[in-house]
Amino acid sequence: MSSTSAPSIVIATRESRLALWQAEHVKALLEGLGCRVSLLGMTTQGDQILDRSLSKVGGKGLFVKELEVALQEGRADIAVHSLKDVPMDMPEGFDLACVMEREDPRDAWVSAAYARLEDLPQGAVVGTSSLRRTVLLRALRPDLKIEPLRGNLDTRLRKLDEGQYAGIVLAAAGLKRLGLTQRIRHIFETDQMLPAAGQGALGIEIRSERADLRALLGPLADTPSWRRVAAERAVSRAMGGSCSMPLAAHATIEGGVLKLRAAWGDPEGATVLVTANDEAPVADLPDAEALGLRVAQALRQAGAH
Repeated sequence: MSSTSAPSIVIATRESRLALWQAEHVKALLEGLGCRVSLLGMTTQGDQILDRSLSKVGGKGLFVKELEVALQEGRADIAVHSLKDVPMDMPEGFDLACVMEREDPRDAWVSAAYARLEDLPQGAVVGTSSLRRTVLLRALRPDLKIEPLRGNLDTRLRKLDEGQYAGIVLAAAGLKRLGLTQRIRHIFETDQMLPAAGQGALGIEIRSERADLRALLGPLADTPSWRRVAAERAVSRAMGGSCSMPLAAHATIEGGVLKLRAAWGDPEGATVLVTANDEAPVADLPDAEALGLRVAQALRQAGAH
């Protein structure tokens, strides 16, 4: 493809180290397809408000709003997101055009002094700002003191290293992508800490009418990953999922059969989790979403609200 006919694409991205890694990753793949690609780095409201939990200041959309404005105004063509930061309902005029192959969706335990959560002394301070992680940690260790932890990955690790927490819980995917695997002391199995919907997956957002981009991004999509996260996000959407809801959903796929598990915790402090699971053969995204709706219904019947 000659450089004159090569599609030119601008990627809107947050400017945190992890977001830039994600955007550079997509840039390299698109360049491999013959595109000319540049990055438009932006600071979002979610990056600026660090003294309060997301659930109190407007939720996940704070990380994507400015990027969507750049798409709307034509300053960028696509936006690369960590899918767990993307609201369950896309705003009108925007589409999720591609879900890429998923990295490890599990949560990681990071601590200087304690190899595992089980090793912590009674009443130790653990850092997370995720309501999902808070209720799951509380179910595992009701004695722990869970304290808020906001900021990008480097900020969170610095606060840990300063001794503000005995340990913190982070997404394994982010640590692995930034070459920080050595900071991981232990990766929680999903039966201990069920991941967030979409955790570890990258999604690419476009304006709905950009059929040219939808076709161009096709080779970057990973069908099994997309079906898994579609089922997980359907649970969350049906439950009114937002940062103010302690909800976990995780799907695996084998031989065309999707297995989906979900857990809901009481944000008011009860340590009992409500869980539900189901499985079904899936041939497309609507099948995956239908499974998610059934699991959400089972959660509600079991007492989640």
